[in-house]
Amino acid sequence: MWKKKLREYKGKFENYSIRKKLNYEKKINSNFETILNSLTLEEIIALKLELAASHVNHKLYGFPIIRSIKFIVREAVVKFALSATRTPKDAAGVLGITERQLKEEIERFKINPKECNYEVPEDTN
Repeated sequence: MWKKKLREYKGKFENYSIRKKLNYEKKINSNFETILNSLTLEEIIALKLELAASHVNHKLYGFPIIRSIKFIVREAVVKFALSATRTPKDAAGVLGITERQLKEEIERFKINPKECNYEVPEDTN
């Protein structure tokens, strides 16, 4: 009986999915997801940095990568926790922090969960 109730429960972040958002915006597709899945996180970060550097003639001088990376990763992990859980309490549990700390992280990175409802609009045709 409890499993049925668990399936019926829909939390605040039920539709928050960066994957769904990027698919809808046509920024990714299933082929890209397959390729991405075969790469390590380290390879993905290095590739992204290399691509960013290529646009500025491979010179990222003055950009504090080491100091910035912890904030970049922190924001990404908070967004993941919100997309992978049903409630703020669950998201905080995934992150190993309190709900208050999660709220502070959401405010720090200006994440608005109400705007993160990525339900694909139904076709009116």
